[in-house]
Amino acid sequence: MRQTILIIFALSIAGFASGMKPMAKFTMSVQHAEAPATVEFTNLSTGADTYIWEFGDGTQSTDTTTSHRYTHAGKYEVKLTAIKGKQTNTMTQSIIIDPPAKCLIEITTDFGVIMAELYDATPQHRDNFLKLAGEGYYDGTLFHRVIDGFMIQGGDPNSKNAAAGVPLGSGGPGYQVPGEFVDSLVHIRGAIAAARTGDNVNPERKSSGSQFYIVQGSPVDAGMLDGIEKRKGFKYSPEQRAEYLEHGGTPFLDRDYSVFGRVISGFEVIDQIARVPKDARDRPKSDVKMTIKVIR
Repeated sequence: MRQTILIIFALSIAGFASGMKPMAKFTMSVQHAEAPATVEFTNLSTGADTYIWEFGDGTQSTDTTTSHRYTHAGKYEVKLTAIKGKQTNTMTQSIIIDPPAKCLIEITTDFGVIMAELYDATPQHRDNFLKLAGEGYYDGTLFHRVIDGFMIQGGDPNSKNAAAGVPLGSGGPGYQVPGEFVDSLVHIRGAIAAARTGDNVNPERKSSGSQFYIVQGSPVDAGMLDGIEKRKGFKYSPEQRAEYLEHGGTPFLDRDYSVFGRVISGFEVIDQIARVPKDARDRPKSDVKMTIKVIR
């Protein structure tokens, strides 16, 4: 008799558990952050078998506990729906993402992501790059010229879906950008600068409308900087010298090409791209495509 009662009690408990309604509940690692921001979401729901997260920017996840990266400013409504059979329950919380203090872009490749800052000191280059990136101009273009120990170059619209072996590097949007040569901006490792045609056809040193390069660079010593100063007739600041000696770069390009940004993270991605196998024109044998997103 006692065994029968225990069995009935156990079955009743199981029935109660199976009939529990799902209850959605979650916490966020932050509720107010600056873009780009990765927010961790902890799922505290009960009685559910599956979940749907909606992050307020058009993306979703079905992971139990998850994280999400916001790259644009705004107020987002984050929604977690807890599901058990046909029963659902939803919880919503707001998160506010502020614009970044600096002008930031992300260059995504198969080798990883490069994050960079564009300088306010070179407004024509900054605004032109932001315009093109915002239009998706760079998406699908290649790093079409890479030289280990020097730089990786891209931004030629003709590189989209270009057949193997096709010469690249002459394409653009049909205009040039006036040179912006700022004494404080030099070609240290990670510098972003505009490509251009040579002085013989471009004495004003105007920049390509779209093509740019990122300095990988090589070690620099004091004697090299001394020689460049003497040859070009300018002086590096103590801070510039210290950066070159610590990080390396391509100082022989200073004052000849417009530097308009610098890499903040993803230096290892630059190194990997610079070292890929390439042909006689320095084009990678396997395409290195990019997409560029503006973080606003």
